[in-house]
Amino acid sequence: MEHKKTYNAKEIKTPHGNIIIEGPITPEKLADLEFHEDLVAFRPPAQQHKALVEIARLPEGRIIIARHRHTIIGYVTYLYPDPLERWSEGKMDNLIELGAIEVISKFRGCSVGKNLLVVSMMDDAMEDFIIITTEYYWHWDLKGTGLNVWEYRKIMEKMMNAGGLEYYATDDPEISSHPANCLMAKIGKRVDTDSIQRFDQLRFMNRFMY
Repeated sequence: MEHKKTYNAKEIKTPHGNIIIEGPITPEKLADLEFHEDLVAFRPPAQQHKALVEIARLPEGRIIIARHRHTIIGYVTYLYPDPLERWSEGKMDNLIELGAIEVISKFRGCSVGKNLLVVSMMDDAMEDFIIITTEYYWHWDLKGTGLNVWEYRKIMEKMMNAGGLEYYATDDPEISSHPANCLMAKIGKRVDTDSIQRFDQLRFMNRFMY
């Protein structure tokens, strides 16, 4: 499948200055920008910066960033699901995963996450994909935000809705292990019926295992 990537950008005003939301970003531009030291949710900042550059190099990899001047203060990643996850078992070239989204605490509450998703979906090529995200409460910054799991889940859901992702049921054991965990997805306008059926089979793989 051909992976077209059309760059889009949007400027948003925040109390801490104007932010540019842009992408998909080229690996070269990504490597050239500063990476904020508070982006620590997944791994140390220098390692995460390097990981994002690698994702941007993948044919299907997409990185949308939020930039304050020359510094990345937030990002969202899209790439094929991890080979160890059930979502890769269908070997679907039109199923990609929103793998990570992070915004530094200083800019939270400024609609940065929501706008990262809005800019992601400005690219018409996204209509060729089933885009999924798996939300696990143990990845959430409950301590930093002071929210409980249900308050945080509500915020995550609202943010994903801004990108057109909706809740989908699944029997995936990890997602089913806690009621706050969830699968969300957006099925692009040009996705064929066969792909939608294959996605449904991936969602309910334990259906006949009684």
